[in-house]
Amino acid sequence: MIRHLTLPVLSAFGLIMLLILLFFVFQGSGTSPQAENTLTVSRHGAWEIYFSNPGGPESKTLRGGPDSYLVEAMDSAQFSIDMAMYHLDLWSVREVLIRAHRRGIVVQVVTDDAYKEELEIRSLQEAGINVMDDARPGIMHHKFIVIDRKEVWTGSMNMTVNGAYRNDDHLIRVLSDKVAESYTHEFDEMFLEDRFGALSLADTPYPIVDLEGMEVEIYFSPDDGVLNRIIENLRTAERSVEILAYAFTTDTIGETLLDLHQSGVEVRGVVEASQAQAAGSETPRLRLAGVDIRLDGNPENMHHKVIIIDGVTVILGSYNFTRSAEEKNDENVLIFHDPALAAQFLIEFDRIYGSATP
Repeated sequence: MIRHLTLPVLSAFGLIMLLILLFFVFQGSGTSPQAENTLTVSRHGAWEIYFSNPGGPESKTLRGGPDSYLVEAMDSAQFSIDMAMYHLDLWSVREVLIRAHRRGIVVQVVTDDAYKEELEIRSLQEAGINVMDDARPGIMHHKFIVIDRKEVWTGSMNMTVNGAYRNDDHLIRVLSDKVAESYTHEFDEMFLEDRFGALSLADTPYPIVDLEGMEVEIYFSPDDGVLNRIIENLRTAERSVEILAYAFTTDTIGETLLDLHQSGVEVRGVVEASQAQAAGSETPRLRLAGVDIRLDGNPENMHHKVIIIDGVTVILGSYNFTRSAEEKNDENVLIFHDPALAAQFLIEFDRIYGSATP
């Protein structure tokens, strides 16, 4: 005898209860906003790299950008947060700093005097957080945070809505007591000693640090001769150089790239379109000489300051390739000799290069 399986007919009440049950099941299994994030995140040993995602879903909600990971780290701070930030207008960062201060964490901030009246800065001061500005013609252009003197967050990204959600920018987290000590020393020089620009001293505690077998160089401008180290690294190139430049007016970098191009090294670059014709820009000269330098396609800013050499070395930080960055501004640069990090920046380069104008 063949048996037929029949399903019971649901009453209206039963159907409603089933729908409610399904709703909670799917709510419980859903992903968090951070898990849905499409911005690029990569972790490798002692570093984590975050790239902004202009035009992505985060840029519409202004949530879930690189700042969300920094906020999580600052919420876990045990005793101190030191922040040197050129421009701050992200409420997420403002709020986490105030939360940290209220739970007893020592929070100290240095900013540029051009932005000392920003709502976020005034809110920090009103909450009782000590904020200092450089009060000088030059620029305090740093974008770094030291947490508990054991980790550093730095890169090209200002803690602004544009930086986290509209510009092409990067934020790197470095987990190292020695790197943190070097950045803390730079912070204290500004915050405690009121030394900015030409008054800065070339006394970085650990200019070269071993990170799990990978070497990173740490430099601060204008005291450490950053340009010389950039040129020295560029001259080691044998196969390829990629450059992402917001501002690019340094003659010696332009000349070195031209020499490399003429010697057979593949040189590619993307510059911020709005800066390409600025006074002293190296872009017209290089393009005229046949170097593959393109103009970015982001309607906002291509704000990176990055050089990748032979797929191994990455130069990154707050330092634009300009005379002001070398001689006047307070800047920081990290030079990683690490193929894994270089690979992540090559992916970012290719993304930007693909939408740039030849």
